[in-house]
Parts: sequence; C-alpha cells; structure tokens
Amino acid sequence: MFYAIFAAALVVLDQIVKYLVRANIPPGGSVPFIPCLLDLTYVQNTGAAFSILRQHTWLLTLTSAVVVLAMCLFLVKGFFKNRLGLFSAALVLAGGVGNLIDRVLFGFVTDMFQTTFMEFAVFNVADCCITVGVPLLFLYVWLYVGKDEKKEGGADGAGELPPDGT
Repeated sequence: MFYAIFAAALVVLDQIVKYLVRANIPPGGSVPFIPCLLDLTYVQNTGAAFSILRQHTWLLTLTSAVVVLAMCLFLVKGFFKNRLGLFSAALVLAGGVGNLIDRVLFGFVTDMFQTTFMEFAVFNVADCCITVGVPLLFLYVWLYVGKDEKKEGGADGAGELPPDGT
C-alpha cells in the first residue's frame, strides 16, 4: 500500500509541476530556476526522450499504456518480492502514468527542466522517475528474480544426486 501511495504522490507532483509551467510560462519560454544548474523551459514534446519518434505520438501513447498496465499487473500479482522491486516498480509506474496523462489529454508531454551547465534534453518529473526506476528495476531482476525459486528447489534436495552418486 505504501508503494501505491508513493507512486500516486509522484504522479500528483508531476502533474502539479506541469500545470504550473503551462500556466506561467509560454511555450518555448524559459525562467531561471537553480542558477548555473537548471532553468524552467516550457517544451511541448510529442516524442520520447530527446524528441525521438515525435511523429509517432500514438505509438508512444500505446507503449506508455502497455508499460503502465504491465507494472500494475506485476504489482497485483506479487511479482516484486522486496523493497527494491516495489520501489523501482512504483517509480516506473509513476513516470509512465505521469507522461501518459499528458499524451492522452494534450497530445504531447510537458517538459520543463533544462540543464544550463551542459547541453541535454529538457525533461520532467515523470522522466526522472523513469530514469531512476528502470535501472533499479533491471538491478532487481538481475539480483533477485529466479533466486528464490532456486533456493526453494535446492532446499528439498530436488536436482541433487543421491549420497551414493548414482
């Protein structure tokens, strides 16, 4: 339950920040946010990261919906067995839902964080969730998925040779 609330809170944060940017900065406009680090720049991104696939918003919307549904299914079915899995799934789910809301309602994703110390894509809170959540999800899969089953299989002696070696 905590992870569902955590994911929902991140979606709410993402949507509030996007709303404030849309309400207070004209498209393409920029205001200083954290000196020498970040500006708030309103970008309407119809593509994915770095605006790739911007001509295929429908494909990105469909992909986002599939990822959101898959994360929900994995969570409901109890696929994630520990905090790392639940935390990473909550991040990916929040990021997917946050950007999916924008794609469905507006046909684009509202991006706003622009680094001023280096050239980089403009991004949003949902993107941050996905960027942190996906590598953590891979780490979870690498470290934990299948390990419990192997332990359980070995605990009852299954797959082991009899004491005489035959």
